[in-house]
Amino acid sequence: MSESEHRMIEILRILNVQEKPIGSKVIADELKTKGYNLGERAVRYHMQILDEKGYTERKGYSGRVITELGRGKLEKGLIYDQVDFTFSKFEERIYLTDFDYNNRCGNVIVNTSNILENKAFDIIKEVFAAGVCVSPLINAKKTEINVKKGYVMKTICGTTIDGVFLKNGIPSIPQYGGLVEIEDFYPTKFSELISYKKTSITPLDAFIAKGMTSVLDVAEHGTGTIPANFRIIPETGLEKAREIIQKLEKVGIGGVLEIGETSENVLGIPVPEGMVGISIIGGITPFCAAQEMDYKVDIKTGEEFIDYNKLKELESSKHKIKKAKKIEYKQTPFILTKSLNRMNQVDYDIETNEGNIVANISYLNKEDLDDVLTIMKRTYKSLPKYMNPLFNIVDHPSDDSKVGIATVCSLSIDGILINNGIMSTPRYGGLLELGKPPLFVEMISYDGSSIDPHKIFIFKNLTSITKRQNPKKILASIKEVPYIARPECEEILDKINENGFPIFKVGKPRELVYNAKVDNYNFGIVTGSGLNSIAAIKEKGIAIEAKAVETILPIEDMSLIYEQ
Repeated sequence: MSESEHRMIEILRILNVQEKPIGSKVIADELKTKGYNLGERAVRYHMQILDEKGYTERKGYSGRVITELGRGKLEKGLIYDQVDFTFSKFEERIYLTDFDYNNRCGNVIVNTSNILENKAFDIIKEVFAAGVCVSPLINAKKTEINVKKGYVMKTICGTTIDGVFLKNGIPSIPQYGGLVEIEDFYPTKFSELISYKKTSITPLDAFIAKGMTSVLDVAEHGTGTIPANFRIIPETGLEKAREIIQKLEKVGIGGVLEIGETSENVLGIPVPEGMVGISIIGGITPFCAAQEMDYKVDIKTGEEFIDYNKLKELESSKHKIKKAKKIEYKQTPFILTKSLNRMNQVDYDIETNEGNIVANISYLNKEDLDDVLTIMKRTYKSLPKYMNPLFNIVDHPSDDSKVGIATVCSLSIDGILINNGIMSTPRYGGLLELGKPPLFVEMISYDGSSIDPHKIFIFKNLTSITKRQNPKKILASIKEVPYIARPECEEILDKINENGFPIFKVGKPRELVYNAKVDNYNFGIVTGSGLNSIAAIKEKGIAIEAKAVETILPIEDMSLIYEQ
């Protein structure tokens, strides 16, 4: 992608966060802060191109605004760039935070949520009252949202604390967003993690989905799962950081779950030598409780700043959650580790079409099995290029009322290549939009996530495999292989593609593959996910528990869905 296209994407990003039209001077000033030294004349030239493409619209003499088409372009225009942008956005917010806790003044970072139901508001208040939040201070206004009366609520984001650290000379580096298990009001461990540096989705955004959190249970009974994030600071800043946290708590900003000692494992996350880990409740946590009760809440994480003095206490907080106990926590495993171990067990023979492959196993009620098989069959017939037709029915390990559907995991392809002497590394799991050309619109790295990326997209209902809308959005993976092995790799991929393994594209060195980027001197392979059929089942409203990279199965024991 050319430098000019990069500039236009940045211009769209600038317009996307504005609430009113802005002119070329404002845009030029903003671009300079992002490292683009464009004058007003050059900005006007780029804006004219964006106007012609329909990405922006002129509003008289006031300036320009981004259009819905422009937002769509921004969403999928530079997915590999978006992975970097997610982290840089947090760095920018941290730098711009200027809150002074001594004088109780300055800007804090806030999450913004739209709430339509009074009952949802009551649930959120209950969570604040229980202290399952960063701060009880909020800014709430009654307003009209899509012709309905509701609330716009702003709550303090935990990244504010990182900003305060930095303003006081302590470098704070966000590492992960994830889910923390709470037992009897004590944090026990991170059960899921996503690295801030390796995702196009903000990590906590990834976990905002019904079925992933149990915030209300924590507020009411002290046990459940809540969103949280994790950062590291230098050991030399520990004592000062403790002092700052104590002072912040006095002005209503807290939510710290644990502060480790030097190089100490924090809630299952290893900490580098000479560094200290700090875990803080996610600022969006109270809103998750409303989602758990099926109320629609539109949540935007860490998008804005607000003057601290415009915030008021919603509920007197009891701070039920206690500081974590000082015990040795079992390390939170990353999906790449599990994947590599499964891949190493693959012994599939490309000539005989026999041997072990990696399988996903997803569980459903037995009574739904016939409907599920019908959905799988129809889905394969409508998108045969993108689906592996093999499946197997397996018993549930403990519940006789349930049954498992085994599907071929795309990691089998990595395992097959490795078994044939070619190193293949799963790089990203993504959401692929089947336009012309197909493009990745979301990506999460296997290295830096504890959960299979495709499970996130299923939980958040981001696929559109059986839906009537076009273009379709399916689950796909990007693998990375050394370029020297490309000729032999292509031969193997051609053979297994004929045997039903969905191979979408084999890239060239330094080539963007469906808008995704791999390392220099490597090439990318895009393959279909074995969870596409599971996503299709969920789209049809059938309850199914998606489980990825679960086991090893002989491929000869599997059946073809189109023969059912």
